[in-house]
Amino acid sequence: MVLKLYGMPASTCTRRVATALKEKNVPYELVPVDLAKGEHKAAAFIAKQPFGQVPYIVDDDGFTLFESRAIARYVAAKYRAQGNPIVPAADDVQGNALLEQAISIEGSNFDPFASGIAAEKVFRPLRGFETNETILERHTTALDAKLDGYEAILSKQKYLAGNEVTLADLFHLPYGAMVTQLGYNYLVDEVKRPNVARWWKDITSRPSWQAVKDGA
Repeated sequence: MVLKLYGMPASTCTRRVATALKEKNVPYELVPVDLAKGEHKAAAFIAKQPFGQVPYIVDDDGFTLFESRAIARYVAAKYRAQGNPIVPAADDVQGNALLEQAISIEGSNFDPFASGIAAEKVFRPLRGFETNETILERHTTALDAKLDGYEAILSKQKYLAGNEVTLADLFHLPYGAMVTQLGYNYLVDEVKRPNVARWWKDITSRPSWQAVKDGA
């Protein structure tokens, strides 16, 4: 039995998981979930993911897990011996502390604002609502300021948790790509933040992301 990934191919969180699976060379079957038809709110789906959100996985041994970052961490741990080393060694206490720090940075200082921009510019209009320009400006201003902290970190090391790529870097890819595609140049401005731009070019060029950037 191959690992099954239940999600929408274009979903940011589904692609976050797919990136980790590609990094670890884990074969998977994508089971498409049609959000437009409300399949994520059906009883069978809710039985596996009680919040009615994508994605979730069923591993080859029947283990079920939801929340994209938790899934990615599980994949990195279970398949540690194969693919790319995207987490530190299990006994590297300081390395894992730095990984946790970097993951917290993404969750607190990047995702709320990048996903907020996407919500206002993409998801609200898709649902028939107008963009709230006040909220959008709040998110864009905050993200711009937060990336100064990224520049400070990345001026001293190659990646957010040190000099090796980790899940913390990869977690930025789906929403970072969306923000960039919407015309916000925060991640690619080589003049204002050369180290952020260097980092972003590096992680977006990884084969794992190139394989899933247009769909898991």
